[in-house]
Amino acid sequence: MLTTFTEHLDFSQTEIESLLQQPLDAVLNSPELKQELGSLDIKLLRETLPTAGAVLAEHLPPFYDWLKNELGVKRVPDSPDHTTKWVVDFLHNQESLNHLVELHRPVPRPALEAAIPRLVGLFDGVEDSKVRQEWQKAVSALCLVLAVDASEQARVS
Repeated sequence: MLTTFTEHLDFSQTEIESLLQQPLDAVLNSPELKQELGSLDIKLLRETLPTAGAVLAEHLPPFYDWLKNELGVKRVPDSPDHTTKWVVDFLHNQESLNHLVELHRPVPRPALEAAIPRLVGLFDGVEDSKVRQEWQKAVSALCLVLAVDASEQARVS
């Protein structure tokens, strides 16, 4: 998971480890995360939503099966439409990071940490490197927020 974040985000492993030790609110309000999210090429992401939608439609069903059958995640979306719609809504500023966290809080931390590299890797086959890299960066940034919350929840309990 750390490798995925350092590969696709503008953070060192030490910075990622530090973020994972902070409370979610501190990270959500941090200049570092705001800068990372602000550096996303939203125009390119919006223009290539059909590409991302096709990738997710093809690869999410087996990913969901893996989550359910191998990692034991109980609540898994029944179709890729949920994830695709969420990404679209986030890019159109209709969904919040806090809501993303709430939706994923029931996912056990080990499953979340195992799933992040695989989820980001769904875009490995996108031929256009700029599009591939931007989607991997966007998904990594959203997953970082989930990982921060999972770390915080583990410390609290």
